[in-house]
Parts: sequence; structure tokens; C-alpha cells
Amino acid sequence: MRGILASSIGVTCAAALALPLAPPAAASARTPAPAADVATRTAETADARADARADVPGSTQSLPLRPLTHDRASGAVLGLTPRTVRTFSLLGVVWDDPSADLHGRVQVRTRAAGTGEWTDWQDVETHSTQHGADPDSPEAASGTVRGATAPLWVGESDGVEVRVLPEPDPGGHGEHSEQPGERGEPEDAGPADTGSGEGPSGGEGAGDADEVSALPAGMRLDLVDPGEAGPEESAEPAEGAEPAESAEIPRTGVMTAAAKAASAVNSALVPLGATEIPSLTAEETREELVSLRGPELTEQQQAKPYIGPRPAIVTRRGWGADESLREGSFVYTSTVKAAFVHHTASGNNYSCSQAPSLIRGFYRYHTRSLGWRDIGYNFLIDKCGRIYEGRAGGVAKPVKGAHTMGFNSKTTGIAVIGSYGSKKPSSKAVKAVARLTAWKLGLHGRNPKKKTSLTSGGGNLYAKGTKVKMKVISGHRDGFNTSCPGGKLYKKLSSVRSKAATYQGR
Repeated sequence: MRGILASSIGVTCAAALALPLAPPAAASARTPAPAADVATRTAETADARADARADVPGSTQSLPLRPLTHDRASGAVLGLTPRTVRTFSLLGVVWDDPSADLHGRVQVRTRAAGTGEWTDWQDVETHSTQHGADPDSPEAASGTVRGATAPLWVGESDGVEVRVLPEPDPGGHGEHSEQPGERGEPEDAGPADTGSGEGPSGGEGAGDADEVSALPAGMRLDLVDPGEAGPEESAEPAEGAEPAESAEIPRTGVMTAAAKAASAVNSALVPLGATEIPSLTAEETREELVSLRGPELTEQQQAKPYIGPRPAIVTRRGWGADESLREGSFVYTSTVKAAFVHHTASGNNYSCSQAPSLIRGFYRYHTRSLGWRDIGYNFLIDKCGRIYEGRAGGVAKPVKGAHTMGFNSKTTGIAVIGSYGSKKPSSKAVKAVARLTAWKLGLHGRNPKKKTSLTSGGGNLYAKGTKVKMKVISGHRDGFNTSCPGGKLYKKLSSVRSKAATYQGR
């Protein structure tokens, strides 16, 4: 039924709207990573990929931004006037050059599909280039990577308006703070309407050539439909309740070769097709550690391993990953010496039952819009404390992510879903970060309260090759000049380190 619905919507609107983005031709011919740093394993053959189908429907609409008649009130020179579009839930602005910075602000208003009401203006986080693969890495040098804002979750919407203001935000960047407009509701623009008439932001027209040329080239708005929620998605936990601890029931239907590969890398933990990896007791976790990494452990580690109990983790199959979107191989780093904590900067207006949809949106945005090989984060955590598998390759393995530019080697990236510059993260989310790091770092013998040495792959804080002493649990801003993970979440990292060490039995 979901496939029929998606097809019906696509046929109705295809004649009037931009089609979903197709993956660049170069995406299938990326250079393999150096063997010294990573191990790459082919997950599916070309023949299997040809037979693959999407596990969950979804789509991306890409709309080029156009010069706006200068609006004295807002200063916007580029954007889109109000228009009706196919239903979407997440958006972001993308441009051609991944190294180009957007010096200015991006603001959006959207129309709720259910009520027809327009939101106030919201700021989109523009400084998002600090997320991504390390400079000169095969993923960064693939030729498919693009610059982009952070994604913003807006819920099911069918109308959108965008404006780009060239001047930098004097208050800095960080949150999707709402900027209520002092305007009336815009008139609906039909799907075929280019919005050439005067709109509340000024009509699309010549704009200011100098100001437009100062912005990155090829700017466009990507509207992401993450697909409908699958029947296996759990209901939102009741207030005060812990997330569900076990859900090993496989999804119904035939698994594609890519889905089997993404599930098989967790086969030492759960059966093929499991939607959740259940939690273990402390003793069960220690026994599992010996079975997983016994030959690599010292006698002292085998006698008294410091590792937190394994928390429950929703697998990629559990949140509905369309495995045909990612590259077919898995890339690993040699070990995990540290964990970087992030926020997704996607706003806080979501329910926990919607979290799988958000993750599917992030995944599609990272792969289809930004041109990455997979979702960038290794793990994600929602406001109810539920933990989700991120980049494919196996939750117990040292999968190389694209989360902290310059420090993706020998680290893992954990993103708390939401924006935490001015809003405090929930206690459940903070506890989940501590539980996850206690286990993940414990697999590699790391003490959450200590520091470790990392070598920069290049960034705006540390030049490539610089050796840096970093806390074993660090915030994104410790490795890159950014506001991530937001001031309120960053302040919680001290207690996260203490709790994680306690979970490890230290």
C-alpha cells in the first residue's frame, strides 16, 4: 500500500515538480580507502544491486533557488516564493562546492499538510561543513560530495517558502530559532506556478547581482520525504518508561542482498533480519567481549574487563533503512579511541515515535543530497533515550563514519537528535549517551574519564598530521570550530564521562 501511495503521488505531481534526485554516475566508482587505515568489504554484487528494491518508500525533490526582488524588510536576495509541493517532512539547502561556506542566513516557512497553516520563519543551521569525511579521504574525494546546510525536520508539509540573507547572523549560528514574520499568509501557488508574481518576500526576479554572486553556486532546496513508518516501529514510550529492551522479530518480506549484508555484520549479536539488538547484563556483556575480541585482550582485560552493559540498539532494519541508497561496501578504521558527541541541529519539534522517520530523512539527505557513502553518524539517540544504529558495518565493529571532519579515524560519532544550543537535552538522552559510550569504548579498553591521542586529518582547529590530546568522550567542538553539539548538551558531557566510567565498573 505504501508503494502504491508513493507512486500515485509521484505520477500526479511529476509533470509540475522537480523529480527526485538520481544518484550521480560517479557514485559507483569511488576509489577504495587505503588498506593501512581501513578495511573494505564488498557487501553486494552488481547483479544483486540491480535486483534491489527500496525497503521503505521515500523521495527527494530538488528545487533551484532563484534571485528575489530585493526585500528591504528582510534583505533576502535568493530563495523561493510560496508554492505547493509534494508532501515532505525534512528539508535543507544544498550547493555545488562542498568547500564553499554560506556566509549568511537561510530561513524557511512551511505549510502543514494536515491543517494548511503556515509556520513562522525558522532559521536553518548553515554551518554544517564541519560534519563529513576527512579531507583527502576517498569519501571526500569521490567527486559526488556537495555543500549543504544541516537538515531541518518540519513534519508532514506540502508548501514551502525560502529566503537567503547574505549578511551573517550577528548572533552566531547554532539553533533553528523561530523568527516570527509580521506578514499575512501567502497565497497558494499551484505546482506549475513559478512564483514569478510579487510574494511576501518580494517576487522572483533579478535580485542584487553582487549579493547573489557572493553566495555559493548552484544553491537549491532539497525536500525529503523519508517514507511512511513501517509496522515494526515502536510506539513512543510512556512518560518515565524506559525504551523497549528487545525486539528481535525480523521484518516481514524478502530482504535484498544489501539488507542481508547490513544485517549480517551484526550476526554475532542477533539473528539475520533482527530489528533490535537487545540489552545484556554486565556479566553477559563481559562474556560477549571475550567471545568477540578474546585473542586481542590482555590477560588483565580478560580477568577484569571494564565495559558497560550492552544497551538495546535499534538496527538499520529496525528504523527502515533503504539499503540501496548507500554504497555497497563497509569501511572500517583500526580501533575506537574516542567518541564524539553531536546534535543533529534539526530542531526539537518531533515525537519519539517519529525518530525512525527522522533518521530515514537524515540518511536520504546525507546520501542523495550531500553525496556521502552512507549516513554520517555511527549512532543516533532520540529524546526518549532510544539508541539507533547509524552507518552500516556492525555496531560492535570500528566503522569509519563521517561526523567530525579531521577526526573520523579511530573514533565513533554519536548524534542526539535535536538542537541543544538553548534547550537542555532530556535526562534519558544523556543517560543513553553514557550507556552507549560505556559499552562501545569498553569494547576497545577505553576509560571514559581519560584522554587519548588522535592525529588530525585536517580541519579548522588542527592542521593535518597534528597530534592532539583529546578527551575520550569529546564534543564535536573539541575537534572542529563549531557550536555542535550545542552548549546545553556540551555541558552534560562531564556527567556523561562519570556515568560511563561507573557503568564500566571503574
